[in-house]
Amino acid sequence: MKPVLFMNGKLWTRQSPTAADAVFVEDGVIRAIGSAADLRLQLAGKDYRIVDWEGAWVLPGLVDAHMHLGMHGLKLGMLDFTEVTSKDEMLDMLRKRAEVTPPGDWILGLNWNENSFREGTVPHRLELDEISTVHPIFLTRTCFHAYLGNSAAFRQAGIPEGAPDPESGAFGRDPSGQMNGWIYENASIPFFDVQPQPEPAALKHALHEACRDALRLGLTAAHTEDLRLLGSADDMLRIHRELREMGLHFRTHQLMYHAFLAEIEDLQLKAGSGDEWNRIGAIKLFVDGAVGGRTALLMEPYDDAPHTCGLAMHSPEELAHIVRSARKLGYPVAFHAIGDAAAECMAEVLEANPLPMDAKLPDRFIHAQIVQPPTVERMMKLRLAVDLQPRFVASDFPWVLERVGSNRTNYLYAWKKWLRSGLPCSGGSDAPIEPLDPFLGIHAAVTRRKPGERHEGYIPEEKLSVTEAVELFTTGSAAAAGEEGERGSIEVGKYADFTVVDRMIHNDMDPDDLLKIKVRMTVVNGEIGYMA
Repeated sequence: MKPVLFMNGKLWTRQSPTAADAVFVEDGVIRAIGSAADLRLQLAGKDYRIVDWEGAWVLPGLVDAHMHLGMHGLKLGMLDFTEVTSKDEMLDMLRKRAEVTPPGDWILGLNWNENSFREGTVPHRLELDEISTVHPIFLTRTCFHAYLGNSAAFRQAGIPEGAPDPESGAFGRDPSGQMNGWIYENASIPFFDVQPQPEPAALKHALHEACRDALRLGLTAAHTEDLRLLGSADDMLRIHRELREMGLHFRTHQLMYHAFLAEIEDLQLKAGSGDEWNRIGAIKLFVDGAVGGRTALLMEPYDDAPHTCGLAMHSPEELAHIVRSARKLGYPVAFHAIGDAAAECMAEVLEANPLPMDAKLPDRFIHAQIVQPPTVERMMKLRLAVDLQPRFVASDFPWVLERVGSNRTNYLYAWKKWLRSGLPCSGGSDAPIEPLDPFLGIHAAVTRRKPGERHEGYIPEEKLSVTEAVELFTTGSAAAAGEEGERGSIEVGKYADFTVVDRMIHNDMDPDDLLKIKVRMTVVNGEIGYMA
């Protein structure tokens, strides 16, 4: 790759504006920063090309620290209920899809959220049956921990009326005891098992389109967990190698789902291994579910459903076994833990199975939505990174307050407190659960409200400054991947990853102007991955 001088840009720094307006890149690494005039003098006689940023603002390359690339790519071809605001609208979309879908084919959709519906309810199984009895209908809630199915889907999955709830899962039932179509957590496994699986070419295409979409939005990399979708670690490595060979300029940091530990051992994959484009991260596991479906594991019952405290995905003994197995292979562990009881389980198993001092990567606490202060104090003694999804505030409030009650707001989506804890904090979207656009996440971190709303924000004392919010997606994401010395800021010796935007980003700006930002260019490893 020919060396390149990027020039005429306004470089973003944490402290104050810099006089430097140019960056010289060689072999994908920043070799010099300064004024264009000075750098051109220093480079006299050297063969290089020039890229003119035309006065745009240059951020360190933004990184989404928690998402699912493959599912985001597949979502682009599914029924998407993100903007739906009523049950009737949802049914109308399903009716139109059924009219053009061959009999027997599955109708799949995702991202419905009944808390945004005018009626506050979703279709009953029998209402889905009115749409079609010849198409299995299977719809994924926005949290990806609860689902809806019609009777044809239940038949295909081999679930008869009155079937008992499986371990770590449940079926919804109406007051008469009849199944209402809701499917929770591991009860969904038989439904996924009988659905036609995407062909390998379709999965590769989905990943390609997801990466292109990320680049368009200004992301230079993503921490992603795609093994459950792709089916094997070997296929994951092959697909990403092929995408790179096709000229795709995008980095991935792969969380490895715990069910693939045997294959990981067979392939002798090591934590932190890989190249500058695709690296292996922590072992991923689920401790609990999500608040929306009331499957996040709480210490006390839900305020609006006192019959349940949520669901544990594993017993304490199973959690300990998975962590010990990961440690045996030299891996940190990334825990999906949303409820305060799940966070406590995570702290206990990490204290009993500490990360070795020479580990390249930290353990990770994904979501950290509801936590008790004593648990936080325990976590502060661990080598742990906290993966935050700021956009959840915009999607989950105010209804989340009805779920958890006023006695559990001390560490409720407490981004400011997490920053003050001293633990490294990263920023992600959890796409396709939330929109992939990082500036929506930054806006949510700064305002703690939905775009278009006009109030002081939900739990406003937890608002972040613009700088703090940007750092979640830059220095924070680098720390979560053990890459502080390689990425996260514009410095000599670090990889040349830049997100180039059309306006200045600073603490005194109107936060709503974050929603107006346009990405002009995304640079990864010194190569232009996207240009408007």
